[in-house]
Amino acid sequence: MPRHVSEAIEEHAERAQRAGGAGFASLKRAAVEMSEAYRAGKAPPRLAAADRTAAYLVTRMPATYAAARAVLRETHRVLGDREISSVLDIGAGSGAASLAAIEEYPAAAITLVDRDRALLDAAREWLPQARAMAENVTSMASLGPHDLVILAYSAGEMAPAPLKKLWQAARVALVLIEPGTPRGFAVVRAARSELLAAGAHMIAPCPAAGACPVVDPDWCHFAARVERSSLHRRIKGADLGYEDEKYSYVALAREPTTPAASRIVGRPRHHPGLIELDACTPDGLTTVRVGKRDRDRFRAARRAEWGAPGI
Repeated sequence: MPRHVSEAIEEHAERAQRAGGAGFASLKRAAVEMSEAYRAGKAPPRLAAADRTAAYLVTRMPATYAAARAVLRETHRVLGDREISSVLDIGAGSGAASLAAIEEYPAAAITLVDRDRALLDAAREWLPQARAMAENVTSMASLGPHDLVILAYSAGEMAPAPLKKLWQAARVALVLIEPGTPRGFAVVRAARSELLAAGAHMIAPCPAAGACPVVDPDWCHFAARVERSSLHRRIKGADLGYEDEKYSYVALAREPTTPAASRIVGRPRHHPGLIELDACTPDGLTTVRVGKRDRDRFRAARRAEWGAPGI
C-alpha cells in the first residue's frame, strides 16, 4: 500500500494498544475473531471500536487492497481509455478498494458507503477528498450514477446484495470481489449470471459470457501477494514477510469490451523442458502444455502468472 497509509495504520494500532489497557493481547484477540468470522462468511464480531478498527487495518486492509489492485489493473487494461471520473465504493470499510482505484484513475471522485463509522473515519485520513456516507446500502433509496461501482468483500455480507440497484448506478463498469473460497466464488458466480442476464458485458476474468465451466466442488479464484508488516507477522505468529490473499471476482461493463482470449486459472506448473498452464477459454477449461522447442511460447509461459491472460 502507499507508504503514508501503512504508517497511519501503524499509528492506529499503537493508539489502540495504549487505549485498551490489554495492549497487544487485546489487538491479537480482535484480529483472530475477525479472521474466524471472515473465513466463515459471517459479519464481523462486536468488538471495542478501537480494537476492531486497528485489527482490520493491520490484517485485512492490506489484503483487500492487494486483491482490488490486481482486479482493477486488469479492469483498466480491458476498458482502455474509457473515462472513469467517479467511483462508488460499496461496503468500503477503510477505503482499500478506493485506494486501489485511484492508482488506476487518479482524478476520479470517490464516494465511500459503509455502515461502520469508525472505519470510514480511518478512510478519511488517506482519502480526505472522498465523500463518506455511513449508510446501509440495502436501505438507501438511490445511489446516484457513478462511472465505476466496486463491491470488495461486501456482497457476501448482504442478504442478498441489491445488484439491480448497484448495476443501475454503474455508468461504465461494476466490479465485485469476494474471498477466494467456495462460498465467495458462489456469490461471484451468482452475481455474474444475474448481471449478464441483465445485459452486462464481460471484462474479466472470464474470456466469454457463456455458462461458467467451473463445476462444484471446484471454484475459480486467484491470488495476490500481500506484504506483511512486523505487527501483522506478530499477530499471525508468522515468520514469512508476506502472505497470498485468495480472491474471486467478476468485472462487468455497460458496453461491449474485448476481454482476454483466455485466463490462467491456476499456478503454472514447471517441469524440465515443459510448462503446464491451466486456462479458461471460451470453449471451457483446458491445460496448455508448452515445450522448450517452442521457444517464443516457452519464454512467455515462463513469465506467465496465475490470473493473467493466457499465452
